[in-house]
Amino acid sequence: MESSSSSTSGISLRPFKASDADDFLSWAGDDKVTRYLRWNTITSREEALAHIQQVAIPHPWRRSICLRDRSIGYVSVRPEAGDDRHRAHIGYAVGSEHWGRGFATAALEKAVACVFESFPFLVRLEALVEEENLGSRKVLEKVGFVREGFLRKYGFNKGEIRDMFMYRFLRNDQIGTKK
Repeated sequence: MESSSSSTSGISLRPFKASDADDFLSWAGDDKVTRYLRWNTITSREEALAHIQQVAIPHPWRRSICLRDRSIGYVSVRPEAGDDRHRAHIGYAVGSEHWGRGFATAALEKAVACVFESFPFLVRLEALVEEENLGSRKVLEKVGFVREGFLRKYGFNKGEIRDMFMYRFLRNDQIGTKK
């Protein structure tokens, strides 16, 4: 699915490669980017390469968000197992120098369209977003995710229990309905 905006037309999704290590370090090494992620800021090229090889590549569905084939972030979908395999969790991040330019929205639109094809049994995507992460909440809403609830003291991140919003996107929902 191509983005309708020419400013985001260079955005693509692809599996991570070991050669992404330097680009990965440039955004995953930024505390502003990793603030809401469950993993810590990456501090060296070696750590970036290890993360790509041991976490990103083996992951069931983790893609590099690329701007003209350079990694500027990631989107990740992890389906549940067993009787809960009809739903999956989605997470994403984009380098802070690219915030506010529509790249996260374009990447998430592409991911949502692709994921339902990749996982035919999937009916529901869920995103948990910390209350104060207004930028991420706006991205989800632009893509068409619906806020379903506020979960008090729900998520544990960086040593704290935090309040979270639950967003959902169903297979039959329309992408980009709230632009």
